[in-house]
Amino acid sequence: MRHLIDPLDLSVEEIDRLLATATDIAADRSRYAAVCTGKKLATLFYEPSTRTRLSFEAAMLNLGGSVLGFATADSSSATKGESIADTIRVISCYADICAMRHSKEGAPLRAARYSKIPVINAGDGGHQHPTQTLTDLMTIRQRHGRLSDLTIGLCGDLKFGRTVHSLIRALSRYENVRFVLISPEELRVPDYVIHEVLEPKGIAYKEVTSLEDSMPELDILYMTRVQRERFFNEEDYVRLKDSYILTPAKMALGKPDMAVLHPLPRVNEITLEVDDDPRAAYFDQVQNGVYVRMALIMMLLGLSGPQIAEQGKGEE
Repeated sequence: MRHLIDPLDLSVEEIDRLLATATDIAADRSRYAAVCTGKKLATLFYEPSTRTRLSFEAAMLNLGGSVLGFATADSSSATKGESIADTIRVISCYADICAMRHSKEGAPLRAARYSKIPVINAGDGGHQHPTQTLTDLMTIRQRHGRLSDLTIGLCGDLKFGRTVHSLIRALSRYENVRFVLISPEELRVPDYVIHEVLEPKGIAYKEVTSLEDSMPELDILYMTRVQRERFFNEEDYVRLKDSYILTPAKMALGKPDMAVLHPLPRVNEITLEVDDDPRAAYFDQVQNGVYVRMALIMMLLGLSGPQIAEQGKGEE
């Protein structure tokens, strides 16, 4: 039994195979419609989510499985003081696989230690978000045909942005990837990302404050929102929330084949006018998230593909 807690839980070869499966699903989703018949996904979302939770649910339903769980901690036994360890032990009796989001870093890892079913980290505080990273990798590969030899600009909240931390860790394993880290000083990427990921591997990076100056060199621009829920006081949030706003004028500075990604939700960091630019890839990310999570559920459950559904029909 395997879990996905950190992007590095999967080898590069496994990621490549998973993305190949997701791409095949995208080409003809109907072929996978009965792969998870009889299987149940539990969604344990202690922190609010729209896209990630619904994406996991859509993925399991698309595979012919079913879904149970809760959308907020208020509707769980956590309000009664139940521990994560006890919750996952109980859920292991009801479901075949679990997706967990929690505000506390390390919560999904703790759950995995007590679980009898695969646990997927659907985001833990400001730490990691591995399934968003897989979605990002699929979208980048769609746009550029590769995950190596790229200059990636990461812009906005690089301190609390778990999607940023996960993406840097994942892309650091590919050749000739260079990072441009664009943020105000207060929201710069945590030191551990620099000292434990980038510098030990000799990966080229630079920290800057100007989005406009960086635009011409980027193959990928990964925008993030400044997250109000991660701040300790409203004053700091208000001061920093409009640090970077992507507009058509700024897009004009970018390469013709640059792709703009965003994990969503956005607030005002990308104007609506940018949506009409063919380089805007963030809604492609949303769709790809369903395909990637379908492929991941299959991988962790040990299901190999459409032939399972075909065999099942034959046995009936």
